[in-house]
Amino acid sequence: PAPVAPNFLLESIHHPQKNSTTMKSAIFAAAIASAAAFAPAPVAKTTSSLNAFESELGAQPPLGFYDPFGLLDDADQDRFDRLRYVEIKHGRICQLAFLGQVVTRGGLHLPGDIDYSGDSFDSFPNGVAALFGPDSIPTDGKLQIVFFIGFLELFVMKDVTGENDFVGDFRNGLLDFGWDNFDEETKLSKRAIELNNGRAAQMGILGLM
Repeated sequence: PAPVAPNFLLESIHHPQKNSTTMKSAIFAAAIASAAAFAPAPVAKTTSSLNAFESELGAQPPLGFYDPFGLLDDADQDRFDRLRYVEIKHGRICQLAFLGQVVTRGGLHLPGDIDYSGDSFDSFPNGVAALFGPDSIPTDGKLQIVFFIGFLELFVMKDVTGENDFVGDFRNGLLDFGWDNFDEETKLSKRAIELNNGRAAQMGILGLM
């Protein structure tokens, strides 16, 4: 028997203008199907990092283990500890920065002068304007800040003695404040509070800047 043309082809012969849209849609759908046939199959994201670190401190409700950029894909414990070290340090810095912003914007400044020229602490603007702009702190003052932070980074705010109990423990056998008297549950709770406060402070100081 003779082959029978599809219905939409017969319709297009008798009503070409009416069915032009149908023809275009059919051709477009066929093109998409052909392209999809040669497209690579999606690769499922590895769950090794989820399985390895989902019980770590900080993986808590409502997000749980949250790694949208895949920084921990196929990572080992050393890699995780390094990222946690950086997160804790940035969180601590941002908590101090946020507190400094709130205090100075509230009108509270150190008494006295910041230099021998008679410039008082409250004579400089708040926020980024204190570092950049016509009324900013002099270059010598900025260099002193940089060198002081560098000294803390290299010699103080790190595990110098190797006595740390966890990543971010910078007591170095000197500062304790009763930490060793807490039970393990209390220690984990306080570490989680610090971690969350640091995360919030990072977003907060970014918003203030």
